[in-house]
Amino acid sequence: LIAAKASNKDTVPAAGEKDDHSTKEEAWEKALKTTVVDMEVGEFRGHKVSVWDLLHSKYIPKENRKELLELYQGGVLTLEQVKMVVRTIVTKAEAARAEELASEHSPRAESPVAEADDTHLLEDK
Repeated sequence: LIAAKASNKDTVPAAGEKDDHSTKEEAWEKALKTTVVDMEVGEFRGHKVSVWDLLHSKYIPKENRKELLELYQGGVLTLEQVKMVVRTIVTKAEAARAEELASEHSPRAESPVAEADDTHLLEDK
């Protein structure tokens, strides 16, 4: 019986450790969900939006979201840095979208600019 009790005691901390790991995962996710940003663009105009919601919005491509989450979880980026990056991406994406909508009246003028921007982005990589 004593051996059985000792065995049970050994398994309890192991389960506790597993729960601690889950709690850590939830802590970073909770931080992203509870940290809000005032956004003044697009569908978020005038609203406080969580960093989590911004990360999962149409403005953040899947590969960028994955990279940001990995850097944040790995401790490379702080919550404040993630917040700043996400806010910048959303703001720039919305500005580009607004510019595109404004230039719909002259689609010929937009085409070379878009091609030049795409080429420039590829050169930066």
